[in-house]
Amino acid sequence: MQTAIRTIACVLAFSVWLLVPAPGFAQGESPTQRTINALPDWSGAWSMVGGTVFDRDTQTGQGGATSAGVRSHPPYNAEWEAIYKSHLDRRDKNLFPDTISNCGVPAGFPRHFNLPDPYEFVVRAEQVWVLTENGPNALRIYTDGRAHPAAEDMWPTYTGDSVGRWEGDTLIFDTVSTKHSQYPESGDTVLDRTGLVLSDAAHIVTRLRRVDDQTMEARMVIEDSKALTAPWQVTKTYRRLPTGTRVYDYGCAENNRNPVDSATGKTLILGPGGEKFGQ
Repeated sequence: MQTAIRTIACVLAFSVWLLVPAPGFAQGESPTQRTINALPDWSGAWSMVGGTVFDRDTQTGQGGATSAGVRSHPPYNAEWEAIYKSHLDRRDKNLFPDTISNCGVPAGFPRHFNLPDPYEFVVRAEQVWVLTENGPNALRIYTDGRAHPAAEDMWPTYTGDSVGRWEGDTLIFDTVSTKHSQYPESGDTVLDRTGLVLSDAAHIVTRLRRVDDQTMEARMVIEDSKALTAPWQVTKTYRRLPTGTRVYDYGCAENNRNPVDSATGKTLILGPGGEKFGQ
């Protein structure tokens, strides 16, 4: 009899425990649901503010990335400053073709945050994806607690390997293993059409957040033991596009109006009928 009473009491106690919500979670809400519900809302389509000069804060010269005399001033060492100046000289002579326009390769990172077309930020519990209409390109940031793979298990890729964590509504992520480039001599990635480049030693920490309902911000601190003498800080901002904006996809090489002239090496501008402009 006493055994039966004790059994009934245990069952009742366990039943009451099941009805009490776990600390920190609403009744009927699983820990996974709670994690998802706590994530920031970055939905909608967004567009970069300003032109495509990668570091506009240090820009000198008037115009955009393809304008003669325009350049940024990263803390390059002498070797990589000389590389950049050679790219600027080619750009000024219209002899520096853009890799993504003519080769159809991905934009790479950190140029991924320097594209002129719409963006989408997809926030999940285990990953964040930054999708671009231009390309299209996809940046994956793992937020499930994993670390970077061991060095012997990584190889340089266009967007590298990114792992991150949340501090409030700010995503802080670390990117390594991006592609080395001294384009056009070697490699096929640039940061903008002025010819900014990084080496395969680049290490980038980005703080990505929504500043307000209409503004996203990416603050990058770039370190590169081969190319830079000090950390390089670059901030990009994005504005929300009208509700309902759709993001499609295209490749710059598709219906390309900017082919390279095989005879002169210059980048052409073609009209709808193939006529040449600005030559």
